[in-house]
Amino acid sequence: MTAIHIQGLGTYVPTKRITNVDLMSLVDTNDEWIVSRTGIKARHMLADDENGSDAGTEAALKALEDAGIAAEDITHVLTATCTPDYLCPSTACIISGKIGSHGAMAFDLNAACTGFVYGLDVANSILAGKPGAKVLLVGSEAFTRRLNWEDRTTCILFGDGAAAAVLTNGEAGTPKRCLPSAPRLRDVRCGADGRQYPLLTVGGGTNRNYKPGDPVQDDFYLQMQGREVFKQAVRSLSAVCSELLEDNGLTLEDIDLFIPHQANLRIIEAVGDRLKLGSEKIFVNLDEYGNTSAASIPLGIGDACAQGRIRPGSRVLLSAFGGGFTWGAALLEF
Repeated sequence: MTAIHIQGLGTYVPTKRITNVDLMSLVDTNDEWIVSRTGIKARHMLADDENGSDAGTEAALKALEDAGIAAEDITHVLTATCTPDYLCPSTACIISGKIGSHGAMAFDLNAACTGFVYGLDVANSILAGKPGAKVLLVGSEAFTRRLNWEDRTTCILFGDGAAAAVLTNGEAGTPKRCLPSAPRLRDVRCGADGRQYPLLTVGGGTNRNYKPGDPVQDDFYLQMQGREVFKQAVRSLSAVCSELLEDNGLTLEDIDLFIPHQANLRIIEAVGDRLKLGSEKIFVNLDEYGNTSAASIPLGIGDACAQGRIRPGSRVLLSAFGGGFTWGAALLEF
């Protein structure tokens, strides 16, 4: 089987920036309290006339430009999101229409914060079965619209953003703007434990029988049992990373950079400690974005490339954990 590569990457972050000081006018909190517990200093918010599909479209167009591939040549559009514009149609269909990839297969997948890593596994399978396919994978979230701004334990954590990647099967191309080289997707591992789902939920589905005119209830917004989520996240992230490396005959000494899901600095540090990975090999950008869910991992790749933390020859480990619970890890070789 020929190698699967990420030929292009694009990112988009809304211009509206919300600092911890800004949040003090909305909820009982302060900068020191937030930073000491999460490491987050700011997050970005979509404009009132801007949706998750708009953010995803901007990221997708940049990814296509980076890959040097026309939208009409894309065969599959996958969007990882748990904050879609609509329950139907899919955000992927909306994005495919906006970028002009008419006729491409398009669908959403929801693995919460693990969505992009799950998407890599799905794209890997598509390309293995259809070697001529060209897959556009988008991670896009509008999480600030599903936050209870009176709940200081959750509203401080999340932000909006999007990122996209173009994946193909065969020879590596030469990215034009974002990636230093087209990385090979060496392996992906994903898992889930649905028994834990009540610990992190975002409502708005059909489990509540709303009638026209009914006000939404608290469960419409994100609800999370933070301490339990922390324990599950550290355990699952550490385990899936170790499993992936062992299966590929590698150790952490072989990894040049670890890009974990950007949810909470305490989680990232705890995973680093379990893996015995030095802080110099761990990439962190959640101080600026907060938790952007399915957009977190590809935004991290984009920022790491821009900062020169990823170069041709780099071996990069990705890992994410999200509601469901879901988890996953992927290995990229640039």
